[in-house]
Amino acid sequence: MAEKRDYYEILGVSRNASLEEIKKAYRKLALKYHPDRNQGNPEAERLFKEATEAYEVLRDEQKRKLYDQFGHAGLSGMGSQGFGQAAYNDFADIFGGTSFEEIFENLFSGAGFGFGGSTRQRSGARRGADLRYNLEISLEDVYHGKEVTIQIPKEESCSDCHGTGSEDGKLDSCPVCHGSGQIRRTTGFFSIAQTCYHCGGSGKVVRSKCRTCGGTGLVSRRKTLSIRIPPGIESGTRLKVAGEGEAGYRNGPPGDLYVVVQVKKHPIFEREGVDLQTKVQVSVTTAILGGEITLEALDNSKVKLKIPPGTQPGTTFRIRGKGLPYMGGTGRYGDLLVEAEIVVPKNLSNRAKQLVKELEAELEQNSGIFGKFGFR
Repeated sequence: MAEKRDYYEILGVSRNASLEEIKKAYRKLALKYHPDRNQGNPEAERLFKEATEAYEVLRDEQKRKLYDQFGHAGLSGMGSQGFGQAAYNDFADIFGGTSFEEIFENLFSGAGFGFGGSTRQRSGARRGADLRYNLEISLEDVYHGKEVTIQIPKEESCSDCHGTGSEDGKLDSCPVCHGSGQIRRTTGFFSIAQTCYHCGGSGKVVRSKCRTCGGTGLVSRRKTLSIRIPPGIESGTRLKVAGEGEAGYRNGPPGDLYVVVQVKKHPIFEREGVDLQTKVQVSVTTAILGGEITLEALDNSKVKLKIPPGTQPGTTFRIRGKGLPYMGGTGRYGDLLVEAEIVVPKNLSNRAKQLVKELEAELEQNSGIFGKFGFR
């Protein structure tokens, strides 16, 4: 038989912990490991029982004193209130005055349990699922903004039965829950009301299924939507289109559509926030003597860039206002950053080689810098 764990270790409290600290620790474990919240998980059930046993001992001043002095052996032969009884008696105190029903309605609301439930749960209506649509756009679309048309497959409310699923509009009382929408069951010292599995909590079942939707109240269709892409949008941005998700079950509210924007890689420009980066080839003579080159910006405008004499490889020039627009229609734009790539000529003629050598000798004599350009 496995050796029993230390009660303080089970609750995660120190040996001099106050009763309030013990209650707080037990509350946390009870909510985490309760069997109804961990169905089919025997380990969670074991940890729940273990925590409850530890709480029942440490909450009792006499039992705690015996346990502190003699360990588990000091409790042998003592009468017990029964599993969970002390925790049940202390329930409102442990859970901050909240009623038993309120705690477990909240605790199991996401798992189909509750004490009465909301009107929507009792009616069987459920909100429709959200949908996601991945939309790929170009960097030019980011600059100008764009109106795009998309088609999405989705479930919509059946128009023939108005979303009820019934061909004649009549619904019968559920034979399993007898119209209540709930099935109550008892586990340990907790009594839990579970949403009826047969009618989904509506308390009603379809008498004659709609031939169009097969009794589901939903039909599959493709819907065409127009989506406005704002200028300056970031890759990964989610655009919410309210109410364009799946239709709700039994006339519940529809979900939402989320259009996730991805920006394609551009062959010339790279994005850095609202700034754009690119590279431009500069001849050796222009880099040495200076000059002017013309390049095309993302908006197709021609931009003249002055190259100062002695420009080094990797030099970056900033052209104000030729980047991407800021989102929100502010009228502000980022900058275009242009990196100079010095182009070294290949396959020189004999005459060109001779001229380069003469230039090298001249520059070496004057400043010794020609070697920086790699002509050796």
